[in-house]
Amino acid sequence: MELRRPSFYSTIDLVPQLEHYVSTLPRQQARSRPSLEALRRAFEEVEAGVDSTNPTSDSGVSNSENEESPDPPGKGPVRFGWVTGVMVRCMLNIWGVILFLRLSWITSQAGILLTWVIILMSVTVTSVTALSVSAIATNGRVISGGAYFMISRSLGPEIGGPIGVVFSFANALACALNTVGFAEVVRDLLQEFGVIMVDSINDVRIVGVITVTVLLLISLAGMEWESKVIIIVSFSNYLVGTFLPPTPEKKAQGIFGYRSEIFLANLKPDWRGAESNFFQMFAIFFPSAIGILSGANISGDLKDPASAIPKGTLTAIFCTAVSYLVISATVASCVVRDASGNISDVLTGNSTDGCVGLACNLGWNFTECIQSQSCGYGLANNLKVLGQVSGFYYLITAGVFAASLSSALGFLVSAPKVFQCLCRDKIYPYIGFFAKGYGKNDEPLRAYLLCYIIAVAFILIAELNTIAALISNFFLCSYSLINFSCFHASITNSPGWRPSFHYYSKWTALFGAVISVVLMFLFTWWAALTTFCIIFFLFGYVNYNKPKVNWGSSVQAGTYNMALSYSVSLSGVEDHVKNFRPQCLVLTGPPNQRPALVDFVGSFTKHISLMICGDIITVSHSTRPQDATGWLIKWMNKRKVRSFYTPFTADSLRVGARNLLQASGLGKLKPNTLVLGFKANWKESSPESTEDYINTIYVLLLSNIKPPPLVFVADGVSDKGDNDQINTVFQNDQGKKTIDVYWIADDGGLTLLVPYLLTRRKRWHSCKVRVFIIIFFVLHIKLTWFLLFLLLCSLSRFVDSVAPFRLYDEQQEGVSVQGVRQSAPWKISDKEFEAFKLKSERKVRLNEIIRRNSQHTALVLVSLPVPHSDCPSALYMAWLDALTCGLHCPAVLIRGNQQNVLTFYCQ
Repeated sequence: MELRRPSFYSTIDLVPQLEHYVSTLPRQQARSRPSLEALRRAFEEVEAGVDSTNPTSDSGVSNSENEESPDPPGKGPVRFGWVTGVMVRCMLNIWGVILFLRLSWITSQAGILLTWVIILMSVTVTSVTALSVSAIATNGRVISGGAYFMISRSLGPEIGGPIGVVFSFANALACALNTVGFAEVVRDLLQEFGVIMVDSINDVRIVGVITVTVLLLISLAGMEWESKVIIIVSFSNYLVGTFLPPTPEKKAQGIFGYRSEIFLANLKPDWRGAESNFFQMFAIFFPSAIGILSGANISGDLKDPASAIPKGTLTAIFCTAVSYLVISATVASCVVRDASGNISDVLTGNSTDGCVGLACNLGWNFTECIQSQSCGYGLANNLKVLGQVSGFYYLITAGVFAASLSSALGFLVSAPKVFQCLCRDKIYPYIGFFAKGYGKNDEPLRAYLLCYIIAVAFILIAELNTIAALISNFFLCSYSLINFSCFHASITNSPGWRPSFHYYSKWTALFGAVISVVLMFLFTWWAALTTFCIIFFLFGYVNYNKPKVNWGSSVQAGTYNMALSYSVSLSGVEDHVKNFRPQCLVLTGPPNQRPALVDFVGSFTKHISLMICGDIITVSHSTRPQDATGWLIKWMNKRKVRSFYTPFTADSLRVGARNLLQASGLGKLKPNTLVLGFKANWKESSPESTEDYINTIYVLLLSNIKPPPLVFVADGVSDKGDNDQINTVFQNDQGKKTIDVYWIADDGGLTLLVPYLLTRRKRWHSCKVRVFIIIFFVLHIKLTWFLLFLLLCSLSRFVDSVAPFRLYDEQQEGVSVQGVRQSAPWKISDKEFEAFKLKSERKVRLNEIIRRNSQHTALVLVSLPVPHSDCPSALYMAWLDALTCGLHCPAVLIRGNQQNVLTFYCQ
């Protein structure tokens, strides 16, 4: 356990502790530091005689109950160094069946030069990928999960999840590939001894299924599989055999030892077959290079993954690349392309008339089999050339067994570990069953069985070339994403990207990503399309479900950089009326208490403009809990509302709204529209709060903020809710109702813009917008007796509503009306009531028109009257109340700032 020493400054202020920086590791809880308040009060506690030397006291640092319990005593899990854990493992997986069974055939088709090009291109892709893997692996502690863990923690779950599935599947296919290669060799051996179980194809299937079953038992039992010595002996046996003088039997098989004419003849390609071409050979060869991630896949079992992965992987690539180059050149220098294997085809005499082929100059006549295309031996026809060239044939067979079985076992172990890590992240449903581990090494036994089933399914194909082409696409896709992860992490300049491995470049990583994708389509275009379709489907699922994980990925850093860059560039663009968007500051308080107001504004701002839910906390009210902000943001996300939440402490609503309008936002992304809920309880509220409400509208409309903000007052959409996700009218489909707009005042066009934006939404799409323009009228126009009766009733209700707020000058005996007016500025004097009587009657008359035409519409929008400086607040609230009285639908009082937000010109 690390000693927790106090620092020089204080007894509870600790020196830097490594355990404080492990909070990002799964299933591990970091210790906490003492709070700043605890450090500030430490001196007072010492003066008071309180012991503060215990760093795990309640004053700041969590006690041992909150820490991860230490591992129980006993033997720990087995850990590997960089040689045995990475280099040897990678080399064994790279030296697979392609080396022994297909390299000589590829050389005969492509020639030495193009084969070297294939090998060097493969080495280029794998080396660049290894550099990217090394950079990612040394950027932090890598636990079990290998390539999936690195990609997911670098690019996030959206990309990491699909790659985890594809990479696990590709490892299972690689196990099937090596098992089929082993089964082919066993079948050939059985045929040499005259043993045939069913036929050539079914024999491969039977041997393959039996082999992978045995390998599964070996992996479950934890047995060690030693094949390093066998493979090295096989290589030595082959190289020695190339220098031995060939016997007549070997010459009949086309083996003549090192000859310059054979080397020159095999330099150029000789494509045979309808589908034989450079990229087909490349696709078949590339699976021989896929073992570079074998060390990274078991990173959780390494002593020091950050050091072991770079050294072991790059060393393995170099050694295996040299071996491939040497074997392809030596075998093509010793063996002709076509031979009959018939010892009687030796030439007698010096005459070569009618003889066809390079062997004629070497004393052999293979003309008959060449012309009939029936040659069974030679570089182009026999897949067991390496064994025939070697000093002892069966040592090469042993090498094939060792290489294929060790590679198959390696991939059989890697795939379940990667899939186990994916399952534990809970990105996809229904796969958590495979996350359980067993034993001291946390072995994923259930994932082993799943990998076994997948391998058996592809072993039944029994075609090595077909399986190789499929594997190439899956692994190239993984390599592309690994390189892109390194490039993206570098290009975002995130402070969290600081790998200790410096021998990489973001541009080489980008080159590796691009060339991998290009090779995918050049190899097998339909397999590449299938692979990307699977990835896009898995990506779409994760992106839609938004798993609750936060790994600090480079995607988050890139998003921040893009937002910052676009915000800065946007600040230099002049505003244009065609690009106007209502960027709303909505005074919701806690958003969950006014869900209808949130839903209404979100209906026309989502994916279009800015929305900020402002929570003005006045001094008279208690402050919000510390976790309130995070909880309210989650509430809005769950409701699918795209909005920011900003709490603000102020002395009053007016001051808070003004400060929020000026301080919130960034550059051009600043609110230009203020949205308030209607103060429906204004009659019961304190006069001071009503005055503050009216002053908020008045001061902001006439403020020196340039331009002045546009104002909404929404009535019927501000009903208070509770903490639950209650349903509101704005979450329902509005059908074929109408949106009625009463455009009373020419305020710049905001009154028309908002309903248009609403109709762009699916829920409002079927609604029609009706615009009513009220031309000036007077009350003494001829009215029917019925309408006159309704108007008189409405006027009577209006007078009754303002009666509690009137001064009644004639009743103030011995009291100065002016004094009462100063002490209660919201009161309505008789003089003021008479001065605004005509305006009051017009509001009542307008309400009658609205009620007659828009009783059952989806939404009513009315121009908001501008509050007069000498109009009492109670009278103004009565006007607003009168305008929306008696409606059975939501109503919005809206007012522009006298500047255009609409135009019908093109410029």
